[in-house]
Order: sequence, then C-alpha cells, then structure tokens
Amino acid sequence: MRHAKEPEQVAGPHPEGPDADQPHPEGPDEPGAEESPVPERRLHPVTPLRRAWAPMAVGAGWAVHDPDGAYRRVSDLAAETLLIGGILLVLAASLYGFLTWWFTHFAVTDTELRIRTGLLFRRTAHIRLDRLQAVDVNQPLLARFLGVAKLKMDVIGTDSKDELAYLSEKDASALRAELLARAAGFAPESASEVGEAPVANLVHVPPRQLAVALLLSGTTWVLLIAALAVPPLLWLATHSVGLLIGTGLPLLGAAGASTVGRFIKEYDWKVGESPDGLRLDHGLLDKAHETVPPGRVQAVRIVEPLLWRRRGWVRVELDVAGSSNSILVPVAPRALAESVIARILPGVTVPRELFRPPARSAWCVPIWWRGHGLAVTETVFATRHGLLSRTLALVPHAKVQSVRLTQGPWERHKGVADIHVETGANTSVTARLRDTTEASALLQSQADRSRTGRRTARPDRWMAKP
Repeated sequence: MRHAKEPEQVAGPHPEGPDADQPHPEGPDEPGAEESPVPERRLHPVTPLRRAWAPMAVGAGWAVHDPDGAYRRVSDLAAETLLIGGILLVLAASLYGFLTWWFTHFAVTDTELRIRTGLLFRRTAHIRLDRLQAVDVNQPLLARFLGVAKLKMDVIGTDSKDELAYLSEKDASALRAELLARAAGFAPESASEVGEAPVANLVHVPPRQLAVALLLSGTTWVLLIAALAVPPLLWLATHSVGLLIGTGLPLLGAAGASTVGRFIKEYDWKVGESPDGLRLDHGLLDKAHETVPPGRVQAVRIVEPLLWRRRGWVRVELDVAGSSNSILVPVAPRALAESVIARILPGVTVPRELFRPPARSAWCVPIWWRGHGLAVTETVFATRHGLLSRTLALVPHAKVQSVRLTQGPWERHKGVADIHVETGANTSVTARLRDTTEASALLQSQADRSRTGRRTARPDRWMAKP
C-alpha cells in the first residue's frame, strides 16, 4: 500500500511555466519577457586554463584507444612536423579556453542567478533564488595556489549542480553570502551588505582521531588482506603477470582510497552551526566549504563499526534531498554525534531501545536477524541492521513520502513482513522481519504520523524561523 507523497517535496515547477528552474535557452523576445538591466560579470581570468585541456584530451584519447597506430603515425613524422603540430595544438587549446571564458557571463537579479555559457551552442541557466538550498565553495589544490575557488549551487528539483568556476576567493565568498541572503528573503539592495552568516563551532575531528578511526575500519583491513593474499595465490595458480597486475593494483587502489583517500578528503573536518544551516569545512589538498540545507535532511544514519565500539565512536551520514552532501561527521563520540543530530533534526531524540524481530525470523535470515531492530517514537521512525557494523537509520515522520509492506513466500510462511519507508531523497529505510500483525498496523499508523508531521514541520527555507 502506497500513500501520496508530501506536496512540498514533489511539487516541482511546470516545464512551461514561469517557475521553471531547469536550465533553458534565454528568450528575450518572448511575450511578456523583460530584460533586466543587471550588469553581467565574467569569471576569473585564470578560468581559460580549466578548459584549455579539452583539445589535448581528444588527442590523448585517440592515443589510448589505438596506442600501436598512434605510435606508428607519430614515428613516421619528422621532428619539425611534430614541433609545429605541438605548437598548433597548444595554440588551439589556448584559443578554445579563452573563447569559452569570454562567452561565459553571470548575473544576479532580484529573483534568480543567471549563467550564460556556450561557444557555438548558447545555454542560459536560470537558477531561482527561492529554490536555492545550498551554495558550496570548493578549492582544488591548484586553485588554492592560484587564489581562486569554485562555487556550486544545489537547487531543488535538479540532480546536477550548476557551478561558477572559477572566482577569486574574495569574490566567491561575497557572492555566496549574497546568494544565501537573497534566498533567505533579504531585499536585493541590502543582500550584498548582509555578509557571511556567523558560525558557531560544534565539532572538530582531530587528524589523529581520524587516522585511528580509519585504521580501525573493517573495510580497510579486508581490502588490505585481499590485496596482499589474492595476487600471490593467483600467481601460484596461473603464473600470469597480467592477471597479477590486473588484480593486485585495483585491490591496492581500493585499500588506499578507503584509508589515505578518505584521510585526505576528511582531514580537519569541522561542523559549525549558522542561521543558514550546518557548515562543513574539510580537506587536506582540496578544500571544501559545504552547507547542509535546513529542513532538507530526509534521513540520518548512525554507523558504528565493530572496532569503534570500545571507544564509543560513530559516523553520522545524511540523506539530503537534491544534494550531494552525505557525511555529517566522519567520526565522533556517540554523545557528541547525537547532540549534532539534535541540531539538524530539532525535536528528534535518538531511541535507546529497539525491538528485535520475533525469533522465528531466524528461519528467513539466520544469525543476522539479531542485528535488526525497530523503534517508532512521536517524532522519528528508527530502524537498525547489521551485526559487525551496526547502522541506525532515523527518518522524521514529516519526511516520509510513502510506506509499503512487502512479504516473500517464505516470510509469509513464517508470519513476518518488511516495512519500507521512502523519503524525498529517493532512499528507502526498511524495518525487516516484523510480525505480520505488527507490520500491518504499522503501515496504517505510519501514514497517519507522516500526515501529522508534515502539518507541524519547520519550513524548508534559508534562515527561516518556525
């Protein structure tokens, strides 16, 4: 049984209506359209370097696709021809980068951020400020040396992010503050004077704690042991160098990505609270300044790996509608993590006691049935799964989009069923192996709780008060 989704989550703008926030070609000659005398701005002058590599990538792709043919053709050319060809390629790349920068403009009007791009085919993105839910500032390593930053916008109803790359650090911070102020409802003439919202620090993950947590992660050790054990066994069995390299390198790469890669990305992780949401700052090489939009968090997951339990550490993950932000805190003591969850989900308390499925569900899921649990409070639907690595999922009733009951033939024989709760982030939280009578009652009661929760929910607006 499936219930209707909440209107504020699914009611998107009509494609042909004035509320369309999808990128569409600009039409100044359309009836009723008025040109706003807003001055357009260009990106930072170093931006052409970002696009200049595209023509070179074409040649590199050809060489990788047919390395033998590329080698034969290059070896047949004289040194002077290769030199001239290289110069022409560099000039073409530079010209392409310059033209793409020259034909890229952006402007902030009273109601939208307008981005015009395209060298041969023009494209204009109209980003409505009242649909804006997050503005992130990212600085790759090279951009940090050049003093520039990339601005990424999360917009309700779109899967991809529009971005402005690159702006100077000062301009990026000022534009971000202006966009958030206008999205919050400040008047256009005063939005540029509001400035950056104040931030109160909530959590700081020390690098040492992060490193220890990664070393105590079970995934890290599984991949490392596989990388050290599998290739020698394959060598003894096949004596194939190609198979040895093709198997060992991906395993070593995966082990490195789960340790060194995560350490670099999550280094110096900070969580701060501001009127426009929770601020996330992190990164060793590439710096990222992200925002968790208020009211847009659909579900929170508390992950507790086996080797973290003695230290009382957990990781907090997020499901945010229309946003790529997925981690709130990479590692923290449980009490501190729950205090942060209380900030992002006001009124929600993490349940202390969850109820296991009936013992007969062991016939459906042997051993692992003990890791499942369910608790339903006045504010949240909470489920747990996992024995070695526990995951507790919290879904506020106001964020439940639909509820459904599923039951396989063996589950039907044993009198158990699964309850699936779906959220606005296109994710599902499942309470597995519940008694059939309990699951049927929960199906109806959860729909009633969701309707009540939506009526009393906080508004999904920047800096909005209840």
